[in-house]
Amino acid sequence: MARNDVRPVVRLKSTAGTGYTYVTRKNRRNDPDRLVLRKYDPTIRRHVDFREER
Repeated sequence: MARNDVRPVVRLKSTAGTGYTYVTRKNRRNDPDRLVLRKYDPTIRRHVDFREER
């Protein structure tokens, strides 16, 4: 059983340009496009969009 096929590990990078990243897993069947989540960036101390980088 291949674990990384359906739920790969992705890195979410801040769109604020601070270089801060989160690491998470996503379901490739439900979210085939790049993931965008609004999360907290502690460098600038506010919530910003984090985009999936490849």
